[in-house]
Amino acid sequence: MPVRSTAAYRLLILGLSVGLVLSCIGALAFGPATIPLANVWGILGKQLGVDPVGEWSRSQESIVWLIRAPRVLLGALVGAGLSLVGTALQAVTRNPLADPHLLGVSSGAALGAVLVVMYLGEFLGVFSLPLAAFIGAAGSMLLVLAVARRSGRLESDRLLLAGVAVSFVLMALVNLLLYTGDHHAAASVVFWMLGGLGAARWDVIWLPAICVLLGLCALLVMARGLNALMSGEQTAVSLGFSGKQLRLQAFICTSLLTGVLVSLSGAIGFVGLMVPHMARSLVGAEHRRLLPVAALLGALFLVWVDVAARTLIAPEDLPIGIATAAIGGLFFVMLLRRR
Repeated sequence: MPVRSTAAYRLLILGLSVGLVLSCIGALAFGPATIPLANVWGILGKQLGVDPVGEWSRSQESIVWLIRAPRVLLGALVGAGLSLVGTALQAVTRNPLADPHLLGVSSGAALGAVLVVMYLGEFLGVFSLPLAAFIGAAGSMLLVLAVARRSGRLESDRLLLAGVAVSFVLMALVNLLLYTGDHHAAASVVFWMLGGLGAARWDVIWLPAICVLLGLCALLVMARGLNALMSGEQTAVSLGFSGKQLRLQAFICTSLLTGVLVSLSGAIGFVGLMVPHMARSLVGAEHRRLLPVAALLGALFLVWVDVAARTLIAPEDLPIGIATAAIGGLFFVMLLRRR
């Protein structure tokens, strides 16, 4: 039963926040080389300026602070960001099956990123990949809208079908670029397209952190409009919202967020499909309550999926997109059977 009272909602947010912090710390202990949790606490304390307690090797300190810590933080940010994108897309399309992967946004971002990695190079330094991924995500979303629109109307079923079709076409282009390009570069790109957090570094964490925070703030500002759109176009107009303008703002925000996240983590699917439904079961469909809960749940989900990806076939990394696709596919079938 969804949480209704303000006190219960605040308690839920507090519980999820504490759970996320403890999960991030606990996740640092897992991997091909298991590190005692006491050593993890000591290493974190040392890096944060607290007198260290305990003894550990320099290799353990490097593994925890330089490799696993940025990876865990990136996983939390990607999970939170994709969940926010899925929540917003499901609202503006009025389709419970909408998600950045199904609507072609992830495929467009992947196309832009592959062009940079294999052909264009880092023409703008660290911003090259996120910018190209954003342009690809925004372009694919505009293409989906153009295909789905009929007689000036935008129907949710047509939007989903158009998204699937555009996604297939864009992935065909990506595969063509990989096949005709340098095979050594293509091998690394293929692993990246399967989704992973291996590219996490301290010097790039700030970019997704800022984008997720700004994305959450922007969507919270649009929360009343998203609530109105969920009730229908006429309801939104009667409440003083322009459906076309609100959709455009939401699509720009979600495309930017998806582009930045895909450029760093690859194409991780189905997180934006599953997590919003879990959040609605906890707090209902009011977006001022829903968005923070979806972000926290998405972060928790991807942190522990990444732990499984690091440990299941250790010392090799299982691409995280494989795990989320398997879980998300089953969730998708459950939704189809229920609705």
